Amino acid sequence: MAEARPPFRADQVGSLLRPPELRAAREKALEGLYEAGALRELEDRCIREIIRLQESAGLHAITDGEYRRSSFHADFIDKLDGARATGRLAVRDTVGGFDENKAKEGKRFAPRAFSITGKLRHARAIEVDAFKFVKANTRRTAKQTIPSPTMLLRGGRAAVSVEAYPDLEEFHSDIAKVYREELQQLGEAGCRYVQLDDTNFAFLCDPELADTFRRDGYDPKRLPAQFAELINSAIAGRPAGMVAGIHLCRGNSVGQWAAQGGYEPVAEVLFNQVDVDAYFLEYDDARSGGFEPLRLLPSRSRKKIVLGLVSTKAPELEAKDAQKQLNEAAAKIVPLENLCLSPQCGFASTFRGNPISEEVQRRKLERVVEVAIEVWGSAR
Repeated sequence: MAEARPPFRADQVGSLLRPPELRAAREKALEGLYEAGALRELEDRCIREIIRLQESAGLHAITDGEYRRSSFHADFIDKLDGARATGRLAVRDTVGGFDENKAKEGKRFAPRAFSITGKLRHARAIEVDAFKFVKANTRRTAKQTIPSPTMLLRGGRAAVSVEAYPDLEEFHSDIAKVYREELQQLGEAGCRYVQLDDTNFAFLCDPELADTFRRDGYDPKRLPAQFAELINSAIAGRPAGMVAGIHLCRGNSVGQWAAQGGYEPVAEVLFNQVDVDAYFLEYDDARSGGFEPLRLLPSRSRKKIVLGLVSTKAPELEAKDAQKQLNEAAAKIVPLENLCLSPQCGFASTFRGNPISEEVQRRKLERVVEVAIEVWGSAR
């Protein structure tokens, strides 16, 4: 099958609901009560099944559903020498962690924080084996998701060991270095489609979360350019032909959310200074604002805007006509040729997943494909 260049007209963000058996096994594994080899065998079986589901839904970007992770970002960061997940950002009126009742109410949650305890090192490949497994089990495009390098900037100077990094410029340089090493190894394994999952750009759109950066000693007005510089350095020199996208996530944990506000505060830098090929933007509800910031995408740009119009938090299936109308509204600002569609986020940013059923997930993926075919004549 000849491959079109991603992102595809119908694409996806990456994480998918874990089957109950895998979710229960992960819970036990975190408590040290499930043998690693048995967990790996279960993951392998479940990933083969979720690959088949994605293919049958009509998708051409195929992931492992992030089935080998507990969290979309913390697992990756914890595997870097010198970094670890620690606590949560101090945000008012939030839930700290998993709370089933709060999840059902769609409350705001407090995002994870990270600490740098020593020199950052990429001592081992992190997602290469996971990627190889997907590539070996599909003839379509294997897509690899990794957290954005900006995640390591949370907490400011106080979160970074002074002994390891008396100079923060060296710290930023090491972040980019470990990412370049991972991307190089992914490229050698045949990866040609990578997505950076970034919450920090979206957090700057929310005054409450932007204030957490200010309290950490950052100037929120300067941060977008700093984020862009770090991302560009991290993906510079990536293997030839590797498409890089970025997903701006507003927080997604068991149905809860973290950020709200339109993209205007970051759009100019995002579209003009971040050297990626595609932007996955959440547009599933009023918290995301309107399409007006898309006007800042440079004219004649070949970059793609992937509109996340289908919610992964709510069980209701979006109507095709409503999706087409939103797509038409965006096409008045950005040429239709530059647009694609996807769910607004993954369905399971943590292994517990969002409060919807596997059947609803399947129907929502199929709906993205159906609308893309009716709009462009193809899901590719």
